[in-house]
Amino acid sequence: MSFKLYFSWSGALRLCLSALSIVAASPLLALAADDAPMLSQANANILWTLLAAILVMFMQAGFTLVETGFTRAKNAGNIIMKNLLDFSAGSVAFFLFGFALMFGNSIGGFIGSSGFALSDITPTSPDAMWTLTFWFFQSVFAATSATIVSGAVAERTKFNAYIIISLLVTGLIYPVFGHWAWGGLWGGSGGWLESLGFIDFAGSTVVHSVGGWVALAGAIAVGPRIGKYSDDGEAHAIPGHNLPLGALGVFILWFGWFGFNPGSTTTADGTIGYIAVNTSLGGAAGALGAMIFAWKKFGTPDTSMTLNGVLAGLVAVTAGCYEFSPLGSLVTGFLAGILVVISIVVIDTKLRIDDPVGAVSVHGVCGAFGTLMVGLLAAPGYGDAVGLLYGGGLSVLGIQAIGVLAAFAWAFGMGTIAFSFVKTFFGLRVHPVEEVKGLDAAEHGSEAYNGFQIFTTE
Repeated sequence: MSFKLYFSWSGALRLCLSALSIVAASPLLALAADDAPMLSQANANILWTLLAAILVMFMQAGFTLVETGFTRAKNAGNIIMKNLLDFSAGSVAFFLFGFALMFGNSIGGFIGSSGFALSDITPTSPDAMWTLTFWFFQSVFAATSATIVSGAVAERTKFNAYIIISLLVTGLIYPVFGHWAWGGLWGGSGGWLESLGFIDFAGSTVVHSVGGWVALAGAIAVGPRIGKYSDDGEAHAIPGHNLPLGALGVFILWFGWFGFNPGSTTTADGTIGYIAVNTSLGGAAGALGAMIFAWKKFGTPDTSMTLNGVLAGLVAVTAGCYEFSPLGSLVTGFLAGILVVISIVVIDTKLRIDDPVGAVSVHGVCGAFGTLMVGLLAAPGYGDAVGLLYGGGLSVLGIQAIGVLAAFAWAFGMGTIAFSFVKTFFGLRVHPVEEVKGLDAAEHGSEAYNGFQIFTTE
């Protein structure tokens, strides 16, 4: 027998012996597996909700990149600071006040009254472990609503004024409406909209429209950027400085949305799969709707409009991601993509409101649209409601309309008051010389691209 053949046979023998030992040990392995502790449903819910919250927190990076890319280089550092403060200062405000106003014991269905600074919590108890996880999940939603405002008032707003507005959104404006629609999620009696049967599964209206309507109030209060409109009212485009950066932000937001919508179950169960499907289809259809409509209207498949179409579709399906069938998500997302292009053009050229990133259209208008679509396209066999087009009658659509109108009245009204207050006592807009120079240099004493990119100012 050759040396090579010997080792070939000995290797085969060792392999067979190893296989036999594994087979012999398999009952013991099975017994050990049976004795291993299983992940309880409660702990699985905590794990899933925590992972979803981390995904939503990463959306803050997406918002930062979208807003930075869609505006001018001389203001990039200012935009980074605003989005950073939305999450950091906003988390503190939501901890101290916002969470209690949103989820505390209800006063007449209008405002919460307990849980300030998460008081009376024993951290090691199962209920407290869930509460802390739930607070973190809700805090990243509050930051999302606040950061929507940033884009609409970009490139001409004082930094200290913006901080005050951000704190008011996360500490008061968003939580109060959130109590109306979601107040019972922490186990309380809930708000008045919730008791009517208002459906907004993950926040098309509660998060996005509320932020969008405050953004509208802010864009009106601060006024257009220098050079945006000529004396005769004609609108002039002010292109952003980095479209790839904006596109990366959109993809990050799309990625984070799989925490935003499926995570809103706060339960690790099978529904997260079809909610993720509906979410992805909504964004994809939104891109197609915006691209096709912009191509038809402008003669080219506009990149920035298509990117906003993705966000419009995602925003629109957020309310009904639990209620829609996949086909319903496609229809809702596609129509939202068309709607966002129309809305951006109307707000910019007809209403002459300067919204540099289209925040009002994407979040306010398409959030309201998606919420109403639940009343039409909620499909039997998916969620808890049946829409008008499936034979469900007008009741669901009527309640959805009440919620949409209430959100506009509250958020736009309170936004107008908040911006007027800040404008009167602190000043809202930077000096024209500072605006031309750029907010990075004027407000923060630095440049985002110092020594890397040379750009001219007006």
